[in-house]
Amino acid sequence: MNGKIWAFVDEDIDVDIVMNMEKQMTLMFFHRNLNKEICVTLVYVKCDAIERIQLWDSMYHLASSMESPWLVGGDFNVILSEEEKYGGRPVYLSEVEDLAHCVDTYALYDLGFKGSLYTWWNERSDVDCIYKRLDMFFTNQEFLDLFPSLEVEHLIKYESDHAPLLLSCNIDTMQVKKPFKFLNFWAKCETFLNVIKENWVTDTMGNTFNMFQSKLKKVKSALAAWSKETFGDIFKQIIALEDIIKVHETEFELNPIV
Repeated sequence: MNGKIWAFVDEDIDVDIVMNMEKQMTLMFFHRNLNKEICVTLVYVKCDAIERIQLWDSMYHLASSMESPWLVGGDFNVILSEEEKYGGRPVYLSEVEDLAHCVDTYALYDLGFKGSLYTWWNERSDVDCIYKRLDMFFTNQEFLDLFPSLEVEHLIKYESDHAPLLLSCNIDTMQVKKPFKFLNFWAKCETFLNVIKENWVTDTMGNTFNMFQSKLKKVKSALAAWSKETFGDIFKQIIALEDIIKVHETEFELNPIV
């Protein structure tokens, strides 16, 4: 429509254009090897909240009759939660509510990511530095059923203020369970011991080893949920801070203090 959205498609995939608008392009793919029809919506939205209304309306029209596996991704120019911004003015609820409401209404799931927390940087440093996660992928349940091992990776920024995103859809890859990691600072929190006491109780019957294993499993699950609720995603916060440090180190190398 305006040269902002480009799609390069493998020759094994047949393509029909469903919608071609200024803010989104929706394509219907027929994958010959999978013998499946897949809908893909590619998004590029400007910063203005009013202009995004047209995008939400068009996506609602698609979602109301969507029966195929559906992938939605691109530059939404808005964050999904307060944690996805660093620096600048405080986050207003209106900045996150419209996208979050649409994702819930359209029955879509945020695929998450690995790598840096942020996909956009305003290319400034010190107090003027701002980071945001503006680029993301969402899918419906049918797409998740077709590709159970989806993985999104935020790649390194190169000659752009946005990071490219790599989505892997390997149907042969098994889901890898993340190992449990105990964080020492948990023990300093006042509610830590309460979580242990409340979850060290189990109804499992049998030998001592099986009961002990069941208790550990229950406590690990409870601690993971408690940590995320109490402290947020610690590992994403660490990655985000590492990114910020790298930017400042680069800035210092380019402009050393004499």
